[in-house]
Amino acid sequence: EVQLQASGGGLVQAGGSLKLSCAAAGFPFEDYAISWFRQAPGKEREGISCISISDGSTNYAESTKGRFTISSDNAKNTVYLQMSSLNPEDTAVYYCGADPVRECPDFRVLNSHGADYWGVGTQVTVSS
Repeated sequence: EVQLQASGGGLVQAGGSLKLSCAAAGFPFEDYAISWFRQAPGKEREGISCISISDGSTNYAESTKGRFTISSDNAKNTVYLQMSSLNPEDTAVYYCGADPVRECPDFRVLNSHGADYWGVGTQVTVSS
């Protein structure tokens, strides 16, 4: 059974940093693409980053490029999202999701369909 758990959220001041973790279990890690999503109150869910576990390739939403970095520790079956230069616009619940594909889905697919499997989200709040 596919299991995903996001953690590491919290309250941070504008300009600060947080590192989120997505612990995965119950599936062949290297056969999946793992993505991060976020959803703020009153806004649509947004795909923000994806990593291909098999080859390490990544992609990012324009709103996060240069500030967020996605990475994986395959020995721990864990994906990370290092977030820097945070601003109040980054306040949201952050989720990780998994798709049974070796390469990251196109962002059009991520934003329209989300992921096949979801973890419980973690709250990130950025104060001004």
